[in-house]
Amino acid sequence: MRPVAGSARTPPECAVGLRGASVGFMRYDKGMTEALALAGQAGRVGEVPVGAVVLDASGVCIGRGRNRRETDDPLAHAEIEAIRQASRVVRVRSVGNGGAVAGGAATGRASLWNLAGCTLIVTLEPCPMCAGAVVQTHMDRVVFGAWDEKLGACGSVWDIPRDPHIGHHPEVVGGLRAEECSVLLSEFFRGRRSEGGPAL
Repeated sequence: MRPVAGSARTPPECAVGLRGASVGFMRYDKGMTEALALAGQAGRVGEVPVGAVVLDASGVCIGRGRNRRETDDPLAHAEIEAIRQASRVVRVRSVGNGGAVAGGAATGRASLWNLAGCTLIVTLEPCPMCAGAVVQTHMDRVVFGAWDEKLGACGSVWDIPRDPHIGHHPEVVGGLRAEECSVLLSEFFRGRRSEGGPAL
């Protein structure tokens, strides 16, 4: 049985691949703290409470985002917001240091979009669009909190990062502070139901 949306439970078919990831959870704890704070901001203004940050290869946060779909941009997921901001930082760095990407490797023109060496940390398992963005920008890994049974694309419903047809395969680490992330989402949707709002 798969987890409910925003669940802290690990899908059994994905447990080995995710729990066996080479990078420990604690390395990304501070990033998840910031992502949770951004998710809280989103929830307070009526957005689905999802927050995300992008860390460069040295662990510096270069992108932050929270859901902003209710501002009439259906693609404004937290991950996309954070990736866009990180891309702008990498572009500025590239101009300043002669073409080095976020991870430090010189690649010339590719450095203007490439997020190699970076890690996305997000409170909810990315959807297909956001998982695709991680692949397209060549990020090293994605670390997420709660699992998403409805739209999860990093192991729950789909597994885009490990699809054999795709050339780039970022590492996936799921379940970091899953309970906190799940509670934030559950409380938000419980509040919407009690107010008679749409379930989304």
